[in-house]
Amino acid sequence: MIYLDNAATTKPCREAVAGSAYAMTRVFGNPSSLHGLGIAAEQLLNYSRDKIAASLGVLSREIIFTSGATEANNLAIFGLSEAYGRRKKRVVTTSVEHPSVAEPFKKLAAAGFEVVTVSPRSDGVLDEDDLVEAVNADTCLVSAMYINNETGAILPIEGAFARIKKLYPECILHTDCVQAYMKLPFKAKSLSADAISVSAHKIHGPKGVGALWVKKGVRLSPQILGGGQQSGLRSGTEAVPMIYSFGKTVDAMNATLGPRYAHAEKINLYLREKLSQIPGLSINSPDDASPFILSVSVPGIKSETVLHFLEQKQIYVSSGSACSRGKKSAVLEAFGLPAEKIDSTVRISTSAETSEDDVDRLAEALRLACETLVKIKR
Repeated sequence: MIYLDNAATTKPCREAVAGSAYAMTRVFGNPSSLHGLGIAAEQLLNYSRDKIAASLGVLSREIIFTSGATEANNLAIFGLSEAYGRRKKRVVTTSVEHPSVAEPFKKLAAAGFEVVTVSPRSDGVLDEDDLVEAVNADTCLVSAMYINNETGAILPIEGAFARIKKLYPECILHTDCVQAYMKLPFKAKSLSADAISVSAHKIHGPKGVGALWVKKGVRLSPQILGGGQQSGLRSGTEAVPMIYSFGKTVDAMNATLGPRYAHAEKINLYLREKLSQIPGLSINSPDDASPFILSVSVPGIKSETVLHFLEQKQIYVSSGSACSRGKKSAVLEAFGLPAEKIDSTVRISTSAETSEDDVDRLAEALRLACETLVKIKR
């Protein structure tokens, strides 16, 4: 099997599996309980909170555990806009966001907020100046992703956020870092962010757990009410096995971040070279995109057809974002791809386990697909 859909989810590492099993079978107390087993469970939460906080260069008490990045993004957008949007009703985002950001912004628009959406220019690049100029004194929130999940394009939030903070210090800045976390080296301070969303299952951890970092002093209105866990910001008994597994994963991935990134760069260059030799196949990802993601279009053949052709050869890729469930990608359209390319796009996403032999097998299979599969009639 050749697994090349790591932007959708990753194979859990041994540390993640061992961590979840340990917490589930040995330390299964409720972390809110006052007896010894509850205190031991709370210590596992604190361990993971410390590991994630250290990886972002922030304080442990600023980490809020969620059921995943979708909830983290929702909590950030609704919680921050509710806290800061009483007087300032303008919010800013981009047209290339994950649905867990795009859909909450639609709801903000329906609730009376002025939603400003920044799109890439005609060359398919989202310009830093455009993001900065979309913000004014009436803006309470900006949410823009760091790395796009469909093309790997790196958005200019580092420069844009720094400039926005200087111009409008009270504007709250949130970024979805799901495809950047534990893949590219960064810290919260380097991004000038006030809130950051991350996920475990994109970094070889378990599904069902994520985290939201919110900077000390930034107000957040809770969206889930109940027993007051996590300082009242996200009620509900914490999923200790998943959270502890997340922390163990972060510890393991943080130790190998540099070598994994270097390997991804090497594999990405080799992948681009091999695929460029296939007549008619085009690469959609920009040259400076994340080396972990490569979007390509197979000329005249539907994405799903290519996906299942490759699956028969035990090669697993994605037809765009796994979260879109086969829908036509509005993100690729926003990046300027024509309809015929969008219909024929597959996303290849690698990991530290991807080898040059894997790339060779993929390239050969794609070449065969181009030669034998039925073309789309237009």
